[in-house]
Amino acid sequence: MRNLLSRLSERGASIRIMIYVIIPALNEEEAIAKVVADLPEAVTEVVVIDNGSTDRTSEVARKAGATVLKESRAGYGYACLKGIAYLKNKQQDGDIIVFLDGDYSDYPEELTSLVAPIEKGNYELVIGTRNNPLLQKGALTPQQRFGNALATRLMALFYGGKYTDLGPFRAIRFDALDQLKMQDKTYGWTVEMQLKALKHQLRYTEVPINYRPRIGESKVSGTIKGTIMAGYKILGWIFIYAFKK
Repeated sequence: MRNLLSRLSERGASIRIMIYVIIPALNEEEAIAKVVADLPEAVTEVVVIDNGSTDRTSEVARKAGATVLKESRAGYGYACLKGIAYLKNKQQDGDIIVFLDGDYSDYPEELTSLVAPIEKGNYELVIGTRNNPLLQKGALTPQQRFGNALATRLMALFYGGKYTDLGPFRAIRFDALDQLKMQDKTYGWTVEMQLKALKHQLRYTEVPINYRPRIGESKVSGTIKGTIMAGYKILGWIFIYAFKK
């Protein structure tokens, strides 16, 4: 793995770290333009992956300035993998990928503080944690709170992890992400990344972020099926991965 110092020597002292944002979206026409508009100017490219929307999500995102890709296979992981594949030939070691939901529950402008620990060379993975006083009332459902608490405690028990959240707003160096060889296609994407980060001994940290009630209804925690499937996949990754070498 080439580090930032080697890149400096190869490309000169004026190196610029590129920041790419991947936003999976399903029927987010009311929110997606706000998400794209609030991202800092330092972002190199915003990639919205339309995961089967039946509304104007793609059109609105494109007008807002995002690159829009289509992924017909339903699943958060499928959408993320589509975005990563698109960016693979653009990225260089040390560049940063940020994952962000398209529902405007996060504050996109906080990307600056999210990527700062990576830009300083201290960490490879940064999770935006919602487990803090900045969390707004009603922003997380009871099942989300319970699931996050259970999953992070199990990761602490089995792997020594020091996570407090499975929040989707996160930043990771591209070379570190490539090392993880992400596989999950649906609900287990976030926990897979955090588990593999522990296994690969990535340097990680959390940054407190604001979090508000989303625009529209959640496709996961807002439905009984979504809640059950998400819980199944998250716990499955934690227990199954514990026995992998």
